[in-house]
Amino acid sequence: MLLRLSIHTIFSSLLLISITGIWPQTPAVLAAAYFEDGYLGLTQTELHQQLGMPQAVRDRKSALRVFTYYAITDWEKYFRKLVSPENGEDVYTYTRDGIEIRYSFSYAVDPNDQNENRTLFVRLVDIEFSPAVPLAQIPTLVPEFHPSEDPASPSFRSNIWVLLFKGAASPQARFIVKESTRDKLEWTLAYQLFSLQGLPDPLTTKSLVDRVEISTQSIDLVKQRQRHTHDPILNPYSREFSQHALAPQLPTAKKIPVPKYAD
Repeated sequence: MLLRLSIHTIFSSLLLISITGIWPQTPAVLAAAYFEDGYLGLTQTELHQQLGMPQAVRDRKSALRVFTYYAITDWEKYFRKLVSPENGEDVYTYTRDGIEIRYSFSYAVDPNDQNENRTLFVRLVDIEFSPAVPLAQIPTLVPEFHPSEDPASPSFRSNIWVLLFKGAASPQARFIVKESTRDKLEWTLAYQLFSLQGLPDPLTTKSLVDRVEISTQSIDLVKQRQRHTHDPILNPYSREFSQHALAPQLPTAKKIPVPKYAD
């Protein structure tokens, strides 16, 4: 009886398709995180399912990190209609070990999506600390931050930030990259740690950091185009870095200048 019912159901379905020309709709494929951070590449809906609704939404007013903050109810009812929805960053605030930690999620959209409510995909996670915290404390404050411990892991610095790469490149991550040559490069999970007061030289694990960005960046881009601004360093989260920092630094003897005489 069950077999007959199944055959009859299948036959009826195929007959309906042949008459109407309507095929069953497959459910939309949900996005998945590109990297181990668990956020980059998620849709806004999936992010809200994980973290709940944000406490606020902020809108960037300039390139100098000037924001306007809105209550989530005000944003949904009014303000998101005045600007593109992807301009709004979802904000979550936590307190861990006495430190206020603010997560802000920036989004990207598919430029080919012409729907009125376009799907938003997480392209960057901005994490701010108040007050600033030592480099060594960040892994305990940010569960999503898992820096490599390999001393040879690609690591760079400037006078105000440290850039760390982690893991293998992801072809899917090109979708959230704004770089014009994104299809020609490989894109990897990156952590960029910023210090408003500037980083000391030499760098130590006690150096204070105000903000961390979780994004995707290209090692090739750094080595090819940004080599003058990105100084390679030993991975600050490796054991070798700690041992080097603890080793006594001998003063460097200055060489006596030798005069040059004309021939």
